[in-house]
Amino acid sequence: MDPLWTAPIAAWDAPVDPPTASAALTSLEAGAVVFLPALAFQPLPAETDLFSPVILGTAKNASFDPASGRLGGTTTTGVEAAKLREMIARFSTGAAALVDRIFPRYRGLVMRARASFRPAEIAGRKTTWRKDDTRLHVDSFPATPTGGRRILRVFTNVNPDGRARAWRVGDDFDAVARTFGERLRVPLPGSGHLLALLRVTKSPRSVYDALMLQLHDRMKEDDAFQRESPQHALDFPAGSTWVAFTDQVSHAAMSGQYQLEQTFLLPVDAMAQPDRSPLKILETIKGRRLV
Repeated sequence: MDPLWTAPIAAWDAPVDPPTASAALTSLEAGAVVFLPALAFQPLPAETDLFSPVILGTAKNASFDPASGRLGGTTTTGVEAAKLREMIARFSTGAAALVDRIFPRYRGLVMRARASFRPAEIAGRKTTWRKDDTRLHVDSFPATPTGGRRILRVFTNVNPDGRARAWRVGDDFDAVARTFGERLRVPLPGSGHLLALLRVTKSPRSVYDALMLQLHDRMKEDDAFQRESPQHALDFPAGSTWVAFTDQVSHAAMSGQYQLEQTFLLPVDAMAQPDRSPLKILETIKGRRLV
């Protein structure tokens, strides 16, 4: 399968014709990245002073919670914090409008989670292998279990210098999960509830979430897998947008600076093809229910 499916959508709230929406849904659920090369997000002139890594302090991104309006991960205060909140909130609203139009099947079922602004350069960032996003991985949240829900993300490259954001995209999820399947251990009964009781997680960690965290780690720590597994290099130009199920698409962000991102959570039964979800694939591999 081609790792990239492209559509000429150029406005966040533009109508999407049914054939395009159908093809986008099929490609997304099959594990492709939906690429929108003409869809740009325009920061306001007053927001250009936010384009510096110094706004982060020790964090790797500034986050925004659409439900509460809370801003995190930033050293900005006062007027600058208000500008940052407004910029990410405006992007979050546009990303929600895009998902509503390009994936009408998910309308009313998808939950908008956190958005972020990532002004730091990826290449050369010093970190541990577990947190190194230049290594192929699938997304899983250590502190906020999804309970099997899909992780759908909208990304936009807002680099003011015209630099692309470079990714690697890996093999089909089924192939990756089977590569590491025997190394994924079902946790002890009750351990997920204990983690919530100890406030390690915000809700009980399901067996599925535990296995996805293990898969994330097994992928990142395996040097041979990183070198030798099937993968494609993709460059996303400044002024472009892309959408993917990042719990399914093996991906690594190799270089780039200045990106906006919005996360959505989707119930598996909202999908047109639920059997393509990581939950159903891992349940088949393990021969048991995982949530």
